Amino acid sequence: MDVSQYLEIFIDESNEHLQNLSDQLMVLEKEPDNNDTINEIFRAAHSLKGMAGTMGYKRMQNLTHDMENVFSEVRNGNMSVNSELVDVLFQCLDALENYVSNIQQNQDEGTDDNEPIIKALNAFIASEGKEQESSDKAEHSSDSEAITPDIDYNGIVLADFEKNAVNEALKKNLHIYKIRVTVEENCILKAARAFLVFKNLEGHCDVIKSEPSVQDIEDEKFDFDFSLVVISSESFGEITKIIKSVSEIKDAVGEEIKTPFAEEAHTEHHDEIKDEKKVDKDSKEVTVADKKPAPSPSKQAAASGKTKPVGHTVRVDIEKLDVLMNLVSELIIAKNGLVSASSSEDTDVSVNQTFNEQIEYLERVTTNLHESVMKVRMMPIESVVSKFPRMIRDLSKKLNKKMELYMSGEDTELDRTVIDEIGDPLMHLLRNSADHGLESAEVRKERGKPEVGSIFLDAYQDGNNVAIEVRDDGNGIDVDRVRNKAIEKGTITEEQAASMSDKDIVDLLFKPSFSTAEKITDVSGRGVGLDVVKSKIEALGGDIEVKTTYGEGSTFIIRLPLTLAIIQALMVKVGDEKFAISLGSIQTIEDINVNEIKYVHAKEVIHLRGSVIPLIRLRDLLDVPGEPLEQENITVVIVSKGDKQAGLVVDSLIGQMEIVIKSLGKYININKMISGATILGDGSVALIIDANTLV
Repeated sequence: MDVSQYLEIFIDESNEHLQNLSDQLMVLEKEPDNNDTINEIFRAAHSLKGMAGTMGYKRMQNLTHDMENVFSEVRNGNMSVNSELVDVLFQCLDALENYVSNIQQNQDEGTDDNEPIIKALNAFIASEGKEQESSDKAEHSSDSEAITPDIDYNGIVLADFEKNAVNEALKKNLHIYKIRVTVEENCILKAARAFLVFKNLEGHCDVIKSEPSVQDIEDEKFDFDFSLVVISSESFGEITKIIKSVSEIKDAVGEEIKTPFAEEAHTEHHDEIKDEKKVDKDSKEVTVADKKPAPSPSKQAAASGKTKPVGHTVRVDIEKLDVLMNLVSELIIAKNGLVSASSSEDTDVSVNQTFNEQIEYLERVTTNLHESVMKVRMMPIESVVSKFPRMIRDLSKKLNKKMELYMSGEDTELDRTVIDEIGDPLMHLLRNSADHGLESAEVRKERGKPEVGSIFLDAYQDGNNVAIEVRDDGNGIDVDRVRNKAIEKGTITEEQAASMSDKDIVDLLFKPSFSTAEKITDVSGRGVGLDVVKSKIEALGGDIEVKTTYGEGSTFIIRLPLTLAIIQALMVKVGDEKFAISLGSIQTIEDINVNEIKYVHAKEVIHLRGSVIPLIRLRDLLDVPGEPLEQENITVVIVSKGDKQAGLVVDSLIGQMEIVIKSLGKYININKMISGATILGDGSVALIIDANTLV
């Protein structure tokens, strides 16, 4: 069977399950008795095992099978979860990620059997199982009177808690059916048919018991029949009809249980037994429950209504989206052409009116189409940040520091192209906080701080940008140390250092190969990091700034544009050339008298509302031909990057326009101050000025 057509789906779904496993293992380490988490991990491992088996990836299947065995023991109360087990499970996760990565690159899982990990898993089952067995025997011998044996009812053994569920259901006038399902003898995939029976019964009834167990049925450890006890509000005929609708099911016969069980003594003790069970809808597995009897289907439906809905996502090839985005851009160019034509002189009023109506309609269509496409391209930042809690856990052990990561705003959305690029810079900043930022436990104690350091990752929308903050309550940046290091390395002279503000000194950390680390570790200290972060973020049209207080902590703030394709821009004229400046970076537009221009260090500045703002004459900077006109007043566009500002001197303003950013490609080696170009309505090209670089 050729499974290559399912490869992409397999990789996507495997990555989802692996991320889910990572999240749940983090929870499990803190809450080893959390049954929901244990069940979720069991399900994820089980799903991965099934998928790997179907695709023929035996090594991956074997590893997930052993993980599943461990969690089967944990679920049954035969094993307890400790940090050593969690460490081994994280090793399993890394091994599975390697398998998936290999499959993604060359459609083959590789040759690593991960024997040491499998041995470690099996060792846990062996040792924990024996300990549990001996403690169980001791418990049973001293408490044998207190525990009621399981009750055999018409060939199916029901435990006390299952009898309680039956009694409760009868009180609520629900039906209890005992059904024997027979599979045709020439059926090849018995387990698959049994699975479909369970699947089809979902929503119609609750299975409270199966004989043999669900696990045995899934592993095909049954002949050609199995028995079920179900609770339902529907008739016996309807339930058996659903079962028989599965192909290769020969028959479904049984009876209704109408007599309640006699109340047993010592039921309170039974309520505390660890292997109490309830129906788990996803896996049809009977799992650990609280001390209440099984609720009726109607109540279960109501309860399940409160749970978070499953996100319905459509996987779209990014290239298809790029084509779609390009079509939108052409449409906007067409609209600009119409706008340009409509402004020409025309005596026929009715023609012009129709023309204007068409433009309005086209404008509405393009705006809606643009918004729709942008929504398709947008992705929550969660897909990037979800791997960081695991990374911080590993760093905590490696650096021997106690630390905790707190995240907010994971549902903040960004353009897919930005999402793909932002992971590495954020990882650098978090590692930086963990290694350089947080102090050792001893130093924290001396400073009166809690022993566990805190790292925060917060994302939020800020106008047309998305801001992501990485902050910590650690040491902060020692500005004097950075200053001395910079002088020592020859990055700046002592004279320059004397005139530089603390903020300017901190910005030196973003210079290539600049590191204040005393020793190089595999976490940081090679001088690779902050310069890479800065260049990556600026390549995405964003910027980064640092706020720090020595002894209290640091905050790195990244601002990124929501999209890299279509922006609102101010069109300006310099000489005969037209330029675009993104509205996102413009603060105000000022009309300044030339007499108000002052000089600081022979550079032009203006004093505006308490701020001294340097002027940048675009005509000189961009070598625009022609001489500037002698004017009493100049037009200044005030742009900002973080808390820094600059005034761009232009000849005149054209107005606001929605523009499509076109890359100039690799053939034109372009200055960083130009971030691309756009095609105007008359077909001419206008360059887009990158205000960030100018500031």
